[in-house]
Amino acid sequence: MAPFLYHTNRKSHFLFLFSVLILSQSLPPMALTNPLSPSSSCTKGPGPVIPVTPLVSFLVRVQETALQTYGKSNFDPKHYVDLSLKSNLSTTVEAFDKLPKTENGSVSVKDFEGFIGKYFNDAGDDVVYAEPVDFVPEPHGFLPKVENPEVRGWALEVHALWKNFSRKVSSSVLHHPELHTLLPLPRPVIIPGSRFTEVYYWDSYWVIRGLLASKMYETAKAIVTNLIFMLDTYGHVLNGARAYYTNRSQPPLLSAMVYEIYNRTGDVEFVKKSLPPLIKEYRYWNSDIHELIIRDAEQCNHFLNRYYAMWNKPRPESSTIVCSSLHDEELASKFLNDSEKQQFYRELASAAESGWDFSTRWMRNSSDFTTLSTTTILPVDLNIFILRMELDIAFLAKTVGENAITEDFLRASQKRQKAFSSIFWNENMGQWLDYWLNNGADCEEPQTWKAENQNQKVFASNFVPLWIDLFNSDIHLVEKVTKSLKNSGLLCAAGIATSLTNSGQQWDFPNGWAPLQHMIVEGLSKSASMEARTVAKDIAERWIKTNYVAYKKTGAMHEKYDVEKCGEFGGGGEYTPQTGFGWSNGVVLAFLEEFGWPKDKKIDCD
Repeated sequence: MAPFLYHTNRKSHFLFLFSVLILSQSLPPMALTNPLSPSSSCTKGPGPVIPVTPLVSFLVRVQETALQTYGKSNFDPKHYVDLSLKSNLSTTVEAFDKLPKTENGSVSVKDFEGFIGKYFNDAGDDVVYAEPVDFVPEPHGFLPKVENPEVRGWALEVHALWKNFSRKVSSSVLHHPELHTLLPLPRPVIIPGSRFTEVYYWDSYWVIRGLLASKMYETAKAIVTNLIFMLDTYGHVLNGARAYYTNRSQPPLLSAMVYEIYNRTGDVEFVKKSLPPLIKEYRYWNSDIHELIIRDAEQCNHFLNRYYAMWNKPRPESSTIVCSSLHDEELASKFLNDSEKQQFYRELASAAESGWDFSTRWMRNSSDFTTLSTTTILPVDLNIFILRMELDIAFLAKTVGENAITEDFLRASQKRQKAFSSIFWNENMGQWLDYWLNNGADCEEPQTWKAENQNQKVFASNFVPLWIDLFNSDIHLVEKVTKSLKNSGLLCAAGIATSLTNSGQQWDFPNGWAPLQHMIVEGLSKSASMEARTVAKDIAERWIKTNYVAYKKTGAMHEKYDVEKCGEFGGGGEYTPQTGFGWSNGVVLAFLEEFGWPKDKKIDCD
């Protein structure tokens, strides 16, 4: 049944896309004010802040004391804000305050370890194993295009990792949430792995793509249910399922998850339940903190979006170590007054909201981390995700007979599609470029588009618009962008590099990341251009090879890979390289499902 639905829904989506192109000629243009979002498009003053819970604030104190006690060597700040209490907070705080401390705030190792052992459970104890209800060792019809027995055996091992990383919150989290920073999610989750023992927002899209290849439809739906729980509880989908993430989101891909699950299952009831939360999330991303107006050369106003975290202090999960062991407060010490420091902390948190934490993409000066300016950038990929959200909601609403909603969101997508041509597109480069806002971006008046405000540095995100059918269906556009990609310097021995700058940050060269490989490859492969499809297949094969060889060498899948060297995992950034790993597993399975692997084709690095 599922394969039939998959192809049937693909056909219906093609017909829907065709209708979008027709309707875009007939629907009346949107007025200056976006009817789907609040009227204000700017923020005033210092910007909103969502405070953390008293438990998080206390755990930051414990974290700071641990740093003073143990030093920076092998210190992971996230460990301490993931601890859960054995008894109530007031009792634990009282015991902590009675610990004998030196002048610099440190506690003897013996006293500190005794305190931790007496009053805390280990980090990670708040999640327990959950047997997936739909896992089987080899699903019927699993990866039919994979004919090579060696590759099939590896794919089954990757498939089995879903079972290894399936978790649910402990009964203590459900019954005593005040003792935990982990949120009381109602359904089981797939965790990324290693230090990440909670579900993450944008990771979940590629986890779901892998689960669908593994025929684990109920597990995929459970992840969406948990994300909707966060949306209903906090007003947005959180970066991750921890109390210290309540002040920011991550790239908005919830609608894409719902669409992909419907595409495989045909579950209309699932769509009906998901549609209202999707509209709620759309309004969040088009609220005053995220939305600004840019006036193009033809005096047309475009509502576009940025990342903007609701936080202006050091991040609890990383407050004591970032950027070559410099912590947030040390970096902020460059700034002379509190308002500048608070703005820098907001830029840090907003970069984390982007998922690209960290990259020279967000820096005014690529050699100076303190020039991080995430909130003054209109990112190409964020606006593509929101365009996809508009198209997904329109399609899903049509599926359940909500035709008025469909028309509203088609109008919104029509407007945003035009913005990509006039604001982001660079004809000379054949790429879509991030747009730098003028200083003082938090203003009520539209900003006038300037060519020099396009960031002409090359990032993999410049090619992400190909992921959207509105763009990959234009063969002439695709061929121009494909040529640009081939000449960009991003295509390497083992995949697509994130940028051309080797800064030591993890979202820069030479690291390659599964989500970027997948979006660009999927976009190219959907095109009618033979050249684009050939490039897509070549990138996918390189990525599959490097994942396979690294797995055989290390026994693990990795969070990121060094695209200069086949079979090597990536490095850099604010924590040690992680294994597991949710989205890497999902993209490998998705690529093998789409492209397969011939029986006699070698998979070793050349």
